[in-house]
Amino acid sequence: MASKGQKFIKYDEREKEEIINKYIKGTSGYYLAREYGIPVNTIKTWKTKIDHPELNISNKRGRPKEKDLTKEDYKERYEILKKYRAFLKAQREKK
Repeated sequence: MASKGQKFIKYDEREKEEIINKYIKGTSGYYLAREYGIPVNTIKTWKTKIDHPELNISNKRGRPKEKDLTKEDYKERYEILKKYRAFLKAQREKK
């Protein structure tokens, strides 16, 4: 999680490609991190994004955005809510 006032560094695409190519060819991630002044985990994350673009790591946290939901998603949510309401009603009737 980001700290208050934390600054994020944007890296040039050409520089990213150069670093990742060196990393793929076998240069140590720790050596590259020291040479370019980049955290090792940043280099590993770039490599993972290149290896698995379908993951899109940055967007995989939390619930899906409302604009990304389909009609089927809404139907599924509605069915879950109906079942939950029925469950709650049954619990109340037991008391």
